[in-house]
Amino acid sequence: MKNAAIVTGASSGIGLAIAETLCRLGYEVFGIGRNFAGQETMPDGFHRIVCDLLDADRLCGIVKEIVSENRVTVLVNNAGVAYYGPHEELNAKKIQQMVRTNLEIPMILTCQLLRELKKNAGFVINISSVTASGSNPHGCAYGATKAGIASFSRSLFDEARKYGVRVVTISPDMTRTNLYRNADFREGEEEESYLLPGEVAAAVEYALGQREGLAVTDITLKPQIHRIRRKGRS
Repeated sequence: MKNAAIVTGASSGIGLAIAETLCRLGYEVFGIGRNFAGQETMPDGFHRIVCDLLDADRLCGIVKEIVSENRVTVLVNNAGVAYYGPHEELNAKKIQQMVRTNLEIPMILTCQLLRELKKNAGFVINISSVTASGSNPHGCAYGATKAGIASFSRSLFDEARKYGVRVVTISPDMTRTNLYRNADFREGEEEESYLLPGEVAAAVEYALGQREGLAVTDITLKPQIHRIRRKGRS
């Protein structure tokens, strides 16, 4: 039986790049996303699963079925939502969506899969953000959710390491994805001012490729220069 991986937010951006990389590495990849429109051609071994992550009951049912038929060795908690601006201008719905997507659902999925990952000496890979370790004016709530997932990763590794489970936090800086669709800014024009999804996927491949007995726990990725531009400006 081939090793299997579960990747959330796999329909585009970083999640899609990670899913494609895992397929190339020989995994059966179960990619979860809300909409795979425009992704008609996927690599061999990729299984599209259309599901709203916030429907936790349905999500857990899907994962239970995957585990019953596959040897799951990798969980990638990648799906993320971000809203930016002064905190007072957010609302309860936006805050709940960020907390649930970025923190609650990864903890639920990890809880559900941890016994399987212990049995298979597997990996939990959490896609956090450089915002987890800094101050984030105009992104207080988003940064807090990413700090939460980074803290969860550290504690989970210390809890599960004796069972052979490796827990990896990957913290990218600004990446050319649609994460900033709700922001009034975007990455700079220069290639040196942003990361590409495939570069984050390469960090996943690096973490998975370490010898048994060596755990890479934290990877931070930054573009060479820090530059953003306001939307609507050239």
